[in-house]
Amino acid sequence: MRLLIIAGEASGDTHGASVVKALKNLNKDLEISGIGGDKMKKEGVKLIYHIDELAIMGSWEVIKKLPIIRSVSKTLDTILQHQKPDAVLLIDYPGFNLRFAEKAHNSGIKTFYYIAPQIWAWNFKRIEKIKKCVDKVFVVFEFEEEIYKKAGINVEYVGHPILDIIEQPMNRSDFCKRYGFEKNKPIIGLFPGSRYQEVNKIFPTMLNATKDLETEFSAQIAVGAASVFEGDYIKSFLDEESSVKVLQYATYDLMKNCDVAIVTSGTATLELAYFNTPMVILYKTSFLTYLIGRLLIKIKNIGLANILAGKQIVPELIQHRACTKNIVFECAKFLKDENLRNMVASELKMVAKKLGKPGASIRVAESILKFLL
Repeated sequence: MRLLIIAGEASGDTHGASVVKALKNLNKDLEISGIGGDKMKKEGVKLIYHIDELAIMGSWEVIKKLPIIRSVSKTLDTILQHQKPDAVLLIDYPGFNLRFAEKAHNSGIKTFYYIAPQIWAWNFKRIEKIKKCVDKVFVVFEFEEEIYKKAGINVEYVGHPILDIIEQPMNRSDFCKRYGFEKNKPIIGLFPGSRYQEVNKIFPTMLNATKDLETEFSAQIAVGAASVFEGDYIKSFLDEESSVKVLQYATYDLMKNCDVAIVTSGTATLELAYFNTPMVILYKTSFLTYLIGRLLIKIKNIGLANILAGKQIVPELIQHRACTKNIVFECAKFLKDENLRNMVASELKMVAKKLGKPGASIRVAESILKFLL
């Protein structure tokens, strides 16, 4: 049996690798190829393209990368015509994956979608294409299941995959000892994202804000560097005399033990919610992408932690509001008020309960094989 799998970003690579591992455990003879990253490759996926070639954020960035997108599309079209995989598994990355889903469906190939497009946030019309082209959808939030069911789509709620990858973090004492922090001073964690465009736009502003927080609160600053980046890339943003620590492969330890997090909007907000860590959510993109987003996005909040809560429990600073002054102001409120930190931590604990139960990857793998066999 041959499976074609497509994940266009770092998070998709992580969750795709977990599904591939589960599939291989259930069916040793399964041949899997597609688009992914180092984690999927490690699990035995034969990579046709690497995600580094496809990582895109925003409408303008899509335009700039159209040549590589066209090249990838042509290659995949050839695979559909001449190799005829038994099934296609699409992971997130909706702009590209939904177009490919239509081609796979028209070629008579069973098509599955994991971490489905967030149609409840924008572009609800996509649901018609999903209904037409996807044989089964796996959703990670419970409320999504009802949306797809009402549209007559074969859907299964599997829970959020971060529960399968979150590791047990160090306690505060061990963490401080290991990385040289003082236990009696606040720690601010910076999580600038896993895409180069995100980091380039947002990380310098994060760093500028921390200079004031270091001075006013004697705060200690650390960066949770995404595993897709080399440490030198993150360090290139720092001044030679900077006291900011760059922690590679210790993201969850920092998330658990920082007093406040400054985080780029994305899955990291759910991971911080899991650890009940108060945060300030940032998001910046190109002006064109921002204008298009304002027209299309139909929900009030963009941070997943706030969306699951059904209200804004942590501040969101979007586009021009994601500036040094505002970041300092919002972080200072948390650092000055222990009661506020505790109240927000309690709210985030309720959000964490909405992530479901561990085992999403196994449930997806079992459902795919059951559908095909």
